[in-house]
Amino acid sequence: MNLTFAPADDGLWEQYDQLATRAYGHPIGDITHLREHADLRVAVRAGRVVAGGLGLLVDQFFGGATVPSACLGDGCVAPEERGDHLGAQMAAERLHPLIERGAVISTIVTSSTGYARRLGFEAPTGVFAWEVATDDLKRSFTGENFEVEHGLTDEAEALQRDLARQWNGPVGRPAWWTQWKQDKSNLTTYRFAPPGHPTAGLLSLTTKRHERHGMSLVVHDFWAANQPTAAAMLSFLGRHNTRARTVAFRRGALPPYPTLLHGLRHHRATADAWHPWMLRILDIPEAIRLRGWPTDLTTAVPMKIENQSGGWSQWMLQVKEGAAEIVPTHVEGQVALTRRQLAVWYAGGYWSTTSARMAGVHAVSEKALAALVRSTAQFEPWLPDHF
Repeated sequence: MNLTFAPADDGLWEQYDQLATRAYGHPIGDITHLREHADLRVAVRAGRVVAGGLGLLVDQFFGGATVPSACLGDGCVAPEERGDHLGAQMAAERLHPLIERGAVISTIVTSSTGYARRLGFEAPTGVFAWEVATDDLKRSFTGENFEVEHGLTDEAEALQRDLARQWNGPVGRPAWWTQWKQDKSNLTTYRFAPPGHPTAGLLSLTTKRHERHGMSLVVHDFWAANQPTAAAMLSFLGRHNTRARTVAFRRGALPPYPTLLHGLRHHRATADAWHPWMLRILDIPEAIRLRGWPTDLTTAVPMKIENQSGGWSQWMLQVKEGAAEIVPTHVEGQVALTRRQLAVWYAGGYWSTTSARMAGVHAVSEKALAALVRSTAQFEPWLPDHF
């Protein structure tokens, strides 16, 4: 029977909620929580919803600037419909309305990384969940010079946004984002500051009572302006040792800096690798123009970039005074990037020419490759937000 794709009205939205519960094996709360903010596209066969997924048009930070992104979440295909590439078709249908509204990049989080790669997505970095004993945190970190206050303030939200700019990938959270997170996960938020100084740290966590004694503690947000603040926040978590044996940082929640590694007296933390976030560049010239760039770099690099049809196009990247543009050229490219490699480079995922070459990036000029790597590696890739 014919398959049609459509934006979801109330009836199709309810059908998709039921399908997602069947496909995932459990209810997906975001299908309800995000209804006012997300675009839902579905595939319909014989009057029944057989696939679909949510799309959010939000900003993501890259190079310190906000870039409009199509964030795809909560997608699924009915078990009886799998195997005919319906997921790939559905992804294209979900992207169309978001591209029309201005998205120039797209982000997806999926365990089916092979399917996402076929669509041009790639993972800029690994994603880990961490668990550490509260006793180890208590013995290893101190925070006597910090005051801790409960609750979220406008100042704390402004701090979070300022700190998000220092990474490649975090969502520039819209006004509704925080309330959605609070309602979804029942979060408790704490602010950290030296006495008489502005907020320097923001910590959000949730708890779940154990059947016999105590609770489990899961960190969702960990934003610190500097190392002493991060240490004070870890010390605060350690003070939960009378009720919680361990602290878990949910996947991607702990920033990829070495405060925990360098501070523990005994390194008994455990890391659990999760499926990564994956990025795709939808509009190369606009994605380059809107991104932030190093102010101290002036360079011009001829590039060869894989196009949608599987061929190669010649481009010239020019970076100067914190801005960049990329335009078609007849100059032979000195560095060749597939669509997936382009996404990793854009996110700052190549920290050296060695890592780029080991990812399969081909360059005829080491100097050109080094300039290209440096242009996006000012900030590290990190996406702590979930959707």
